[in-house]
Amino acid sequence: MEIEFAAPGPVEGEPLSAVAVLAFDGAVLSAPAETLDAQTSGAVSRALAGGRFTGAKGQALDIVAPAGLHAARLVLVGAGDQDAFDDQALENAAAAAYNAVKLSGASLLELRLADASASNAARAGFGARLAAYRFDRYRTTEKPEKKPSVTLTRVVADDPDAAALAFEPLSALAEAIWFARDLVSEPANVLYPEEFARRVKRLEDLGLEVEVLGEAEMARLGMGALLGVGQGSERESQLAIIQWRGADDPNAQPVAFVGKGVTFDTGGISLKPGEGMEDMKWDMGGAAAVAGVMHALAGRKAKVNAVGILGLVENMPDGKAQRPGDVVTSMSGQTIEVINTDAEGRLVLADALWYCQDRFKPRFMVDLATLTGAMIIALGLDYAGVFSNDDELAEGLLAAAGAEGENLWRMPLPAQYEKQIESPIADMKNIGGRPAGSITAALFLKKFVNELPWAHLDIAPTAWKKPSTTPTIPEGATGYGVRLLNRLVADKYEG
Repeated sequence: MEIEFAAPGPVEGEPLSAVAVLAFDGAVLSAPAETLDAQTSGAVSRALAGGRFTGAKGQALDIVAPAGLHAARLVLVGAGDQDAFDDQALENAAAAAYNAVKLSGASLLELRLADASASNAARAGFGARLAAYRFDRYRTTEKPEKKPSVTLTRVVADDPDAAALAFEPLSALAEAIWFARDLVSEPANVLYPEEFARRVKRLEDLGLEVEVLGEAEMARLGMGALLGVGQGSERESQLAIIQWRGADDPNAQPVAFVGKGVTFDTGGISLKPGEGMEDMKWDMGGAAAVAGVMHALAGRKAKVNAVGILGLVENMPDGKAQRPGDVVTSMSGQTIEVINTDAEGRLVLADALWYCQDRFKPRFMVDLATLTGAMIIALGLDYAGVFSNDDELAEGLLAAAGAEGENLWRMPLPAQYEKQIESPIADMKNIGGRPAGSITAALFLKKFVNELPWAHLDIAPTAWKKPSTTPTIPEGATGYGVRLLNRLVADKYEG
């Protein structure tokens, strides 16, 4: 779906067009809605009087073929509290407008805002673009009524040229989110470690530098923790290194992001139950988010140096697979007793984190991983958890999360829980039992971080939505983390 910006004027309409305007709590009409109500001889007022539309978020009132309007339909979209109508509310309203008409047969959606400033128009276009995401690569047949009909969203703006300019960085961000969502949505027979690395390699077209290490190179580096996870798979494990040099000094200290990329997780020898295992194609959501944020930084030419590290493996049961009770040696030299092969993501991250800090010595490291089911038990399905050794970094992440609508909650890192991952035969074990499972996983990762600021985002609750309750996120892959990290860099580390 394309986005364009147009100057204010009368609704000219097309044979297959829809015009969307906003209303707020209490059925308070926006100025464009009042104008169209008058133009249609009170059609909007009559529709309000005859129904239960109140202007609450998520509501939509569809008026088909209103007299006096050159459009196939007029849609009134609920925007909620007018006093709390911020960027997030605007994005969601624009997304809700798209969702209300996407299957209607209309090919054009025109959005008319009360405040049609360039920034508002750009933000509305961004919301509609995010809502239009659809992963249909493998559909060969589909009923016409289930296929979105809207191919163009036109946002009315006071200054269309300024709106188009303001939209450019948001468009780059939307493309990056779509890229991350595509990665997460792909089935594991298509997206395995080498293919993931190949797709990341194509990002060099944006100006990124991409290196890929294979198993032989990782073995020479001593990455026994990461390699142990993938040794039961016929697919070769990979480590992808992505660099963006956007700062004035290309050698300035970078910021760093590390992602867990388990392209499919059977649990290994500690096999998962069969029910729901198909969802484990998205156990690489952390690596997808890191690839997405690097895409975003390059796409908008961010004034920062950044590095992304992706640990890409497939966790399969096989005669060569890692066993419970095995001991592996990580790149750091620390040894790990593998109690459960389904606690594999932390093994991947252990070596990826160590490699990142050892080679790049970044300003900070943030890792993202669909790491623990315990995080879902603790926070439900709408919040990711953040664990950090640095208050400033944690506060920056929480502020960015709030600004971008990606819910995040800080979790504790109590040292006394480290006893749960003590091993009788190695430096540590990879799982500490059911109590505080997300915390002990984070404490495990902390052992592979030196004194630099570090944060761990457990995104198990938020990487995939089924169903979704957010208008800008269709059911399925969310791309969670791309917006958050892009905002963190823009607000605190560029320049």
